[in-house]
Order: sequence, then structure tokens, then C-alpha cells
Amino acid sequence: MDVEKEMQYTKNHEWVLIKDDIATIGITDYAQKELGDIVYVDVDTLGSNLHFNDIFGSVEAVKTVSDLYMPITGEVIEINPKLENRPDLVNKSPYEEGWIIKVKIAPQHTNDQLLSLNQYKDHIGL
Repeated sequence: MDVEKEMQYTKNHEWVLIKDDIATIGITDYAQKELGDIVYVDVDTLGSNLHFNDIFGSVEAVKTVSDLYMPITGEVIEINPKLENRPDLVNKSPYEEGWIIKVKIAPQHTNDQLLSLNQYKDHIGL
């Protein structure tokens, strides 16, 4: 199971990589393997200000649809344009090419709900 050290994670299996005041967000390798082949990524929250745990979109796999939850509070400033034609990138490269959104982090945001690498590994039983 692939997990990345510099990222933080949620119990809902999203990852977040924070650089300055921008956060890149996607789903974890564990989540994409549990979902199976992803056939559609639906995110229509561009420009929206969302809070921690708000739904920002969904991913549709062959057998199920799963909501995507905000790991932070902020404004959605970018949606990965590659996912429109290549939703399978979430399966093939969940931490790189398969990122889903970028968010400008709200000044009042705190990271106290995010898990470290070791906490996430414990959460998924690694």
C-alpha cells in the first residue's frame, strides 16, 4: 500500500499536500484500490468556499459512487483538467497525476483533524 510521507490524510481516505497557502487534494492509494476502476470524477465546486468535511465532489467506480470530503477549509481554485478525459489517473497515479482539486487555504483553518503518515497507516491497519 502506497502512502506518501510529506502528505497528511483524513479518516475518509483523502490526502492533502500543503505548500504555503495552497493545498492539493486527492484520494489515497488505499481508497482507489477499495473503489476499483474509477470511471468518472465529478467536481462542480470550483470557486466555492468549503469547510472541513464538506462534500466537494464524488468519484464513480464501476460498482459504486463515493463522496469526496474536504480535508481542510478553503476555496476550490482548480480542478484537475486531466480527470475529465482520464479519470483512471486516480487509480494509476493517486498522489501525482491523479490529484483532484487545489484549494486556497482559509486563514482560520487548522490542521488538527489531519492524520500523519503513521496515524493513517494505523487507521487502515498497515
